[in-house]
Amino acid sequence: MEKSQKGFFHFIEKTGNALPHPAILFGLFALATLAMSAVGSLLGWYGVHPATGEQVDTVNLLSREGVHRIILEMVSNYTGFAPLGVVMVALLGIGVAETSGLINAAINAMLIKTPAKAITFMVIFTGLISNVASDLGYILIIPLAGAIFHSVGRNPIVGMSAAFAGVSGGFSANIFIGTIDPLLAGLSTEAANIIDPDYYVTPTANYYFMAVSTFLIAITGTVVTVKWVEPRLGKYTGDVEREEIAQQTELEKKGLKRAGLVFLGWFVLFALGLIPENGILRANDGSILHSPVIKGFITLLFLMTASAGAVYGYTVGKFKKADDVITGMNDSFKTLVAYLVLVFFAAQFVAWFRWSNLGLLLAINGADVLEKSEISLIPLVIIFAAFAAFLNLFMGSASAKWAIIGPVFVPIFMLLGYSPELSQAVYRVGDSVTNIITPMMAYFALIIVYFQKYDKKAGIGTIIACMTPFSIAFFISWMLLLIGWILIELPLGPGVSLFY
Repeated sequence: MEKSQKGFFHFIEKTGNALPHPAILFGLFALATLAMSAVGSLLGWYGVHPATGEQVDTVNLLSREGVHRIILEMVSNYTGFAPLGVVMVALLGIGVAETSGLINAAINAMLIKTPAKAITFMVIFTGLISNVASDLGYILIIPLAGAIFHSVGRNPIVGMSAAFAGVSGGFSANIFIGTIDPLLAGLSTEAANIIDPDYYVTPTANYYFMAVSTFLIAITGTVVTVKWVEPRLGKYTGDVEREEIAQQTELEKKGLKRAGLVFLGWFVLFALGLIPENGILRANDGSILHSPVIKGFITLLFLMTASAGAVYGYTVGKFKKADDVITGMNDSFKTLVAYLVLVFFAAQFVAWFRWSNLGLLLAINGADVLEKSEISLIPLVIIFAAFAAFLNLFMGSASAKWAIIGPVFVPIFMLLGYSPELSQAVYRVGDSVTNIITPMMAYFALIIVYFQKYDKKAGIGTIIACMTPFSIAFFISWMLLLIGWILIELPLGPGVSLFY
């Protein structure tokens, strides 16, 4: 890597880490939001919601009503913070699997069979695929990648960076239809109906493009990891002991087989509940995509990992009695202490920013500027994707942002003769690439804790410095693919044209 590049990312890391502790920083963000809400309200900042036509005003959180809400909802902001419960429930099961030795044995078995050169690609590709199971990647894949890289003598932070890039930076890319697909399609349909009341956007609207994107992002992420991130971080010099790859004992092989049978048993149960048209695990509308198996995968992750971990632990002799299983759960929660503190401040900031309408106004007025610009398709695509990427730095929810700007951009594209599916694809590219560099991303606080396991001094600057190369490379490569797709006029999904 060139010296200037090293210096640039070193500057980002040093500058970011020179900031206060992440918990304090989130607290300062929250206080700044209070101040900006008061200023915005005083100056009359407003916007007109494109979907409803209603005026959206800045809400002064330092008013009587705002102060009351802050006091009354501070606890619920914390306990209701979306990732908190997910992380805690998942760690109950993962704690059993980790304490029993199952995870370590599985890693060893996987590494023995995986060529060393393929590990980086495998980690990123697995992260991309994990998106079909909602939050699984954040909870399991990212910390697992750190352990894998550490096991083979590579920097664990490099492994977690690569996994984070796949799980979050390539969020929309997948070879399977995920929960985000029907969600965005429904919003796109509503936006398209402004122009054409009979238009319908299917959940598979962007499938071809997103399936190809999966391999593009995996390859791009692998190159960035090997050529930029790993050379910059160098070898790991921390004090966390490396778990060497060892040949499995007969007892460990027996334990893995039994744990594998447990997982197989769970999948058989899922199949029995999903395959029949009236299966008990299907959603109320009869679909599989909206079933509790997909939407509630974290619960199933807990059940599967806890049961498999317990079976493995008893098989290899790690667990002697039922109390040992509970001890495994207790041990996993010890790693959550720093996260629990950090989340309190992060939850207040996210809630207050939402209450103030500052993020909403940024989206509305930014979209309005682009709407009034008379530009051709390719520049519009690039600007729209860049705008979505920028907006993602301030608003974390993909569906919430699309609900706001979709009613603006979908009709623009349709009036120019291009399909709603194309505008949705452009949005998904921009919305994904900056997930990995914004503190507004719900799991950003958890990623900090992961990094701090191997580097006590790691902070927001460390993460942004590690992830910025991925973000830039993903945006460039993904946009080139999209522009090429448009120029060749390939269908975005089954029966979906670029043109309206």
